[in-house]
Amino acid sequence: MAFKTGDEWRRQKELEEARKAGLAPAEVDENGKEINPHIPQYMTTAPWYLNSDKPTLKHQRNWNDKGKDADQWYDRGVKVFQATKFRKGACENCGAMTHKTKDCLERPRSKGAKWTNKNIAPDEKVEDIKLAGFESKRDRWNGYDSKEYARVVDRFEQLEELRKEIKKKEHLDEIHKGEAAEAAAADAEAGADGAIDEDETKIKEEEEAGFGEVKKRVRTTAGGSTGSVRNLRIREDIAKYLLNLDVNSAYYDPKSRSMREDPQPDKPISEKLFQGDNFVRNGGEHAAWQSLTLHSITAHEKGLDVHMQANPSLAEMLYKQFKEKKDQLENKSKEDVVKKYGSAAAPLPDEVKVLTGSERYVEYDRAGRVIKGVEVKAKSRYEEDVLINNHTCVWGSWWRDGTWGFACCHSTVKNSYCTGKAGEQAAAQVDEAMLANMEAAAREREALELKRRQESKLNDYEFKTDTWGTDGPDRELDPKKVDAAMRKLEERERAAMEGDRSKRKFNSLESGAGEHVTPEEMEAYRIKKGRGDDPLAALMQAQNGGGGAAGGTGTGTGTAGYELL
Repeated sequence: MAFKTGDEWRRQKELEEARKAGLAPAEVDENGKEINPHIPQYMTTAPWYLNSDKPTLKHQRNWNDKGKDADQWYDRGVKVFQATKFRKGACENCGAMTHKTKDCLERPRSKGAKWTNKNIAPDEKVEDIKLAGFESKRDRWNGYDSKEYARVVDRFEQLEELRKEIKKKEHLDEIHKGEAAEAAAADAEAGADGAIDEDETKIKEEEEAGFGEVKKRVRTTAGGSTGSVRNLRIREDIAKYLLNLDVNSAYYDPKSRSMREDPQPDKPISEKLFQGDNFVRNGGEHAAWQSLTLHSITAHEKGLDVHMQANPSLAEMLYKQFKEKKDQLENKSKEDVVKKYGSAAAPLPDEVKVLTGSERYVEYDRAGRVIKGVEVKAKSRYEEDVLINNHTCVWGSWWRDGTWGFACCHSTVKNSYCTGKAGEQAAAQVDEAMLANMEAAAREREALELKRRQESKLNDYEFKTDTWGTDGPDRELDPKKVDAAMRKLEERERAAMEGDRSKRKFNSLESGAGEHVTPEEMEAYRIKKGRGDDPLAALMQAQNGGGGAAGGTGTGTGTAGYELL
């Protein structure tokens, strides 16, 4: 081993630390294989009698290797010779020479090959393999053909298809029964296969709570009676060493499970799942520590006798003094700028406040109400005189038919762009067209109403205006018939007052059902009808003793007119 100076030992130590941190490539042995930087030095250093100048791990490997036992195994199913007749010493059941009758694996025949001399089985290939290694003797998978596993895969795929079909059928049955109508609508949009192909092996949300749990190891195979173990990630999370499979990417330390660098530096930050362990370490007090270290290195380069590891207290004190001086210089520079140009945030001096004062006097009571004077308040809490979207007038400067708008273009949409006089003319044309359409629609409705009236069947109906359509008689009436009609009406009213209503049926007349009212009966009804708005009603009632000219209870102008007649 060559002699090394102190600087060479220091550089060698820094190189080893860089390799452990993943900042430098790993060391390569004589066969071109990388050496794990976390292997201790006493294991990587070769003995002196090997005369090895390069780093190697050859002395750690098995030097007494007797060959590969994994390549040796029996040839299964290989036949050696096919006989045509039974041979002496062969199996009496099948006729093969490689085994005896008691060791035969064929189905016992009713008559063996020794007696029938037919269907002689071929001889098997008998091998005597001697495995030298300890592991190969006990390797239960030695000689296993991996192609046989294809049948297991095929069977699993068939079972998976059957499972999907059964689950799809159950899902459709639930939809038809109406038990999950909302879920069925959502599944119909997303596709039924999306819900059916759900991976049942995934861990549910309620089961994920145990992955961050810290458990004590007490008398277990994981450790002694002290210490703790934490599950660092769940099964669905991608391992950090699988994010980038490039061998020249960020180094992953399997011992500490750390990857300090970013494995995907070219990927956008929004799409990254992991940015390296150094990204997490940049938080907290790391920034202050980094600034302190950088200040110590810079001060040492400029001639100061300071070292972060040799004398950390001195380095921290010098950094604290440096920050104080820096803050003083920054404050002085800021004060000079404020002194020269002024500050808008500074309060107004007293002489300026005197100039801005007013003679308005306002007096308040204890509750804050104004007793004397007028309190000046802001006109609006909104921005005023703000022109938007190329408008020359503000919103609300124009109003028509209950709608606000812009006066420059008569637009009633607040976020619209100004169209000027063209927009005003277009709005007027729209109003004219709307008015014309309304008038045309009104005329059309009137025409339809007129047509409906003309086609109505009521046009052929004859109204009897001689009895019902006028206030007075349209011809001369017989006074005797009128008196008789009035007597009948008085008797009917008297019977109603006395309660003799059982003699008269509902909606019937004494003169006989189905007969029309005569003009004399109508005139008698008008005479007896009471009129509260008649000014002579009270006078006539006092003269007649509360009754009409013919002894009736009703009074009015009709009674006076009849007496004059």
